[in-house]
Amino acid sequence: MTASPVRTVAPSTTEGLAEVVRRAAADGLRVKAAGTGHSFTAAAVTDGVLIRPDRLTGIRSVDRAAGTVTVAAGTPLKELNTALAAQGLSLTNMGDITEQTVSGAVSTGTHGTGRDSAAIAAQIRGLELVLADGSVLRCSPDENPEVFAAARLGLGALGVLTEITFAVEPEFLLTAREEPMTFDRVTGGFDQLVAENEHFEFYWFPHTDGCNTKRNNRSAGPARPLPRMRGWIDDELLSNGVFQAVCSLGRAVPATVPGVARVSSRALSARTYTDIPFKVFTSPRRVRFLEMEYAIPRAALVPALRELKAMVERSRFKVSFPVEVRTAPADDIPLSTASGRESAYVAVHMYRGTPHEGYFSAVERIMTAHEGRPHWGKLHSRDAGHLAEVYPRFGEFTALRDRLDPDRVFGNDYLRRVLGD
Repeated sequence: MTASPVRTVAPSTTEGLAEVVRRAAADGLRVKAAGTGHSFTAAAVTDGVLIRPDRLTGIRSVDRAAGTVTVAAGTPLKELNTALAAQGLSLTNMGDITEQTVSGAVSTGTHGTGRDSAAIAAQIRGLELVLADGSVLRCSPDENPEVFAAARLGLGALGVLTEITFAVEPEFLLTAREEPMTFDRVTGGFDQLVAENEHFEFYWFPHTDGCNTKRNNRSAGPARPLPRMRGWIDDELLSNGVFQAVCSLGRAVPATVPGVARVSSRALSARTYTDIPFKVFTSPRRVRFLEMEYAIPRAALVPALRELKAMVERSRFKVSFPVEVRTAPADDIPLSTASGRESAYVAVHMYRGTPHEGYFSAVERIMTAHEGRPHWGKLHSRDAGHLAEVYPRFGEFTALRDRLDPDRVFGNDYLRRVLGD
């Protein structure tokens, strides 16, 4: 994804960012704030003024009594996690990748997996937003609550986030239990596995009946991290180095993919370790790929996944990446993929440079048949007409957008497609 803005700026303060927006509006230019470029969509593309996050970073305050941390919006999640750990604090839940800025992560609906703990945006307790006229609006459940409700996941359509206040808690330990299981065992026991574990996810390897499961639960300790060599072998050598080579082979010789997948799924071994949250929730991801992810009602997960498996088996698609499945409780954010319903997430990937359109389109047909909502930061073909049908509060969000940004200072082609004019 590329952009050709008229100018690119990197303000270091809220006041400086507000002046950038005022000047752009006066010049008739549109404004978009970029993150780290992790999104697969054109959500941050602009031909006007592009705001870079590089200087709007760092923790601004910690309130231990309230259990909150306020952080500048351009702070990468990996830096926030490290800074919180240094103070003995942690987010309750997080996704498995930490390259995004906090504003980019919440604005596109980044999530982890959780029985009771929801996506990162649901952990927001306050925010600061620069509006289209350059004014600064502070929002919380008690201050401008209608804007707060929507702006926690705003796609950059309501304004530019400058700081976010998250709920945090004293740092805790998680025990991760990773174990291979068959597809039938996982799908047959899915509801029980979700109910019995605070965080459950699994990966199914296409062209096989093999899955790898991960169960994360709080632990009284002591900490037992993975031995450094075992962690390097599993997470760097195998999951990145060897997997990169396997994907490259599959791209060059697609016929090898099913056989390699069968060998890979049989090579999985169980492991258990206990560590602080961000070292359990997150993993390094260095193999480049394209991704599409859909949220569907949790009750629809097993039939939808079985349809996906049957589709792959009868097709000519050669899929080297595993299919990732996670869950989330319902939340109250209008454009959250879990808004108003318990959700399961199905993420599909293809190695960069491998034809992906046919596979993604086939998966998308299955997911939309099950009332699927696409992840806002990942590839999909849905438009405002479809999204208005699967989001009961869609009109509430677009009405607020009309009020806050009637001239579409923060608009672009992606937002026009997914939100309408």
